[in-house]
Amino acid sequence: METMPITKNGYENLKKELERLINVDRPANVKAIEEARSHGDLWENAEYHAAKERQSFIEGRIQELQVALGECQIIEVAGPYKKAVFGATVTVENSETGEQSTYTLLGPYESAPEKGRISVTSPLGRALIGKEEGDEIQVKTPKGVQHLEVVEVL
Repeated sequence: METMPITKNGYENLKKELERLINVDRPANVKAIEEARSHGDLWENAEYHAAKERQSFIEGRIQELQVALGECQIIEVAGPYKKAVFGATVTVENSETGEQSTYTLLGPYESAPEKGRISVTSPLGRALIGKEEGDEIQVKTPKGVQHLEVVEVL
C-alpha cells in the first residue's frame, strides 16, 4: 500500500468528514428512506429513489475516506523553504505570457487547484519538487507545454 502525504489539518478534515457522514448524514438518510417508504408505492416514489441514491453516495464516500485515512502519512510543514517541497508555497511565472500563479504543494487528498493547492503527484507538482527560485521548468498541460520560471518559494 502506497502512503499519501497529508498535513495534520488535512488529515483532521478527512476524519471530521468521515465522522459527519457516519454520525449525521447516514442516520438522516435512513430516516429519509423510511419516510419515503411510508408514502406507499415505491415504483414511482421520487423521494425514495433520491434517498436510495444518496445512501449509495454516502456509503461510497465513507469507504473512500476509510481507505484514504489508512493511506495517509502526516507530514509536518514548517516553512519558509528554499526548495519546492511538500508544504511549500511556490510562485511561478509563465515565460510566454508573464502571468504569475501561486500554488501550495500538498498531497492528493488536499488538492484544490481552484484554491491554489496542487498535489505533489500532479504533473505541475512533480515538475516543481526540488526546484529553487530562478529555475525553469516545462510542464505538459491540456493547453500544451507551458514554460514556467520559479519566482518565489516560501
